[in-house]
Amino acid sequence: MGEDISPLLADLIDLGIVLAGFALLMGGGDALVRGAIALAARLKISPLLIGMTVVAMGTSAPELMVSILSALSDHADIAIGNVIGSNIANVLLVLGVPILIYPMQTAQPGVQRQTTIMMAMSLGFVGLLFLGTIGRIEGLVLLVALAVFLYTCARGDVQLTALEEVQEQLGEATAQQQPYWQIVLWLLVGLALLPLGADFVVKSGSSLALSWGISEAVIGLTIVALGTSLPELATTVAAAFRKSIDVALGNVIGSNIFNMLAIVGITGVIVDLDIAEAFLQFDVWVMLVSSLLLTVLVWRKQVLGLKMGVALLAGYGMYLYYLIATA
Repeated sequence: MGEDISPLLADLIDLGIVLAGFALLMGGGDALVRGAIALAARLKISPLLIGMTVVAMGTSAPELMVSILSALSDHADIAIGNVIGSNIANVLLVLGVPILIYPMQTAQPGVQRQTTIMMAMSLGFVGLLFLGTIGRIEGLVLLVALAVFLYTCARGDVQLTALEEVQEQLGEATAQQQPYWQIVLWLLVGLALLPLGADFVVKSGSSLALSWGISEAVIGLTIVALGTSLPELATTVAAAFRKSIDVALGNVIGSNIFNMLAIVGITGVIVDLDIAEAFLQFDVWVMLVSSLLLTVLVWRKQVLGLKMGVALLAGYGMYLYYLIATA
């Protein structure tokens, strides 16, 4: 009997550590953003400049830390699975749940251009994955694409919802300036919690994969991707209950772009990422189809409501079932 309980207990402990890691990542990301905004307000840094950097930091810091630590500790499948799985979850889950609560308008200013860019970036990203390895050159290509994207946002050619939100927070921080010791504390807390949380997620996630007899790629595509998508899901659900859900669409699109360009780009520059064949056979196609579906819905200016929410969640459920059934 004890032999049966011990592995189960070990798995529960690992799962608990993974969940604790997600909590640390979210707390660390929030602390880092708060500190950066408060520092920008005190130093009178350009709202546009800090907006761009904080947006990138706030939407990608947890995923970035998990991916870098995964790659450095020879768990590249978790790193890539995290990005692909998060992009799939953003479209099918993060948009699917809130539109069950309140319908979403897709006929928003600039959203058509945003989704077109996301689709183009997704195609380019998948093309790089088929090279077999994301190294320094490929990472730099992704970072250049990110710089171009941010430049178009700075010019106003592309609207970025999260940028507007950060600039509003910056205005509030300027009106109520925090003392430097408090700013430093926020930054230190963020810089301490992020790597600690990432370490929890990567080590316990790989331990679960070994215990359950499944690949680290599946862990990255499911548990890790779901965990790092929880903040976006919580935000969109809260917006749905406030009947201000439309802002969620821009946040999902921006998050998907940052996931591909910033996370994989920075990680690839630091360490080579070998791409598992399993990703190329199925998961990248699910990511592309989900991105294409969102692009078509936006271009048709459809209102996303209950039926579409059920369809998106059903699609995500079938995807997870396939991953588990074939693990």
